[in-house]
Amino acid sequence: MIHIDDYINDFSLLFSNLTNLQPWNITDNLKGIIEKAILTLDDNYTIKDNVAIHKTATIENGVTIKSPAIISENCYVGAHAYFREGVYLGNSVKIGPGCEIKNSIICSLTAVAHFNYIGNSIIGSNINFEAGSIAANHYNERVIMKISVLHNDEIIETGSEKFGSLVGDNSKIGANAVLSPGTILKKNTIVKRLELIEQVKG
Repeated sequence: MIHIDDYINDFSLLFSNLTNLQPWNITDNLKGIIEKAILTLDDNYTIKDNVAIHKTATIENGVTIKSPAIISENCYVGAHAYFREGVYLGNSVKIGPGCEIKNSIICSLTAVAHFNYIGNSIIGSNINFEAGSIAANHYNERVIMKISVLHNDEIIETGSEKFGSLVGDNSKIGANAVLSPGTILKKNTIVKRLELIEQVKG
């Protein structure tokens, strides 16, 4: 079993009701999880149509945020970013122009540069994604679409056809790097520019 707190400090304090779930179970049900979390927010958030934006957040022109979503304190979302299928941003997260974030949790102090894609993923705190890096969530090229992950030298079948990455705190993802579906990265991991991470071969 993967314990998310081993990768992301205090994740269980942020989402206390998710402690016993695996990462793909969370992303598969993230829309409902965020909808329930919105009901607990205070009046520091502006909430409309199941999109909650903290009053200190900066949202630039041309951003599309489809419900549900929570954009927390002091976040910055650059022009023409696109959020869909349930997105949670922790405090002081920076999302650059032209990024697409789908069905993902991104924890505090993480920066995602410009023109990145993050899908069906749980991203820890204080992580930097350089420009053009991708957390892919789907194996387009495989006959068997179900995603497996490698954890402690054991292959775990997720049973899901869409799961991106679990990225531990303080990691650095280089420009134009690709995290293949089912990537699990420990804290403080460095992924080089243009590197392909494929932990389970198809």
